[in-house]
Amino acid sequence: MAARYAPNAVFRSHPFREPYLGTEGARTYARTALEGEDEIDAWFGDPVVAGDRAAVEYWATLLEDGDRVTIAGASILRFDAQGLVVEHRDYWTLEPGTHPPPHGWGR
Repeated sequence: MAARYAPNAVFRSHPFREPYLGTEGARTYARTALEGEDEIDAWFGDPVVAGDRAAVEYWATLLEDGDRVTIAGASILRFDAQGLVVEHRDYWTLEPGTHPPPHGWGR
């Protein structure tokens, strides 16, 4: 995943968290975010693309540190001319328990 991020990328995993910076920041985030997660079922909506930007919804049920949870959110991405991510913002919510996406979700 980190190889798709530009060296100057800014990655905000949540609106109120400090950003992860650059390729190494994306790598650090992926490594730490996936620790303690298991039994992941994930869905992704149809991406919306306009110019150098894209947005995609995501929904996942998983075991996080022994607890069943559901996360639903959206990623907003901006790309450079080489197709690398230069800006990534996530907006999400986490709910206890397992909740499948509603009918028609992600279109």
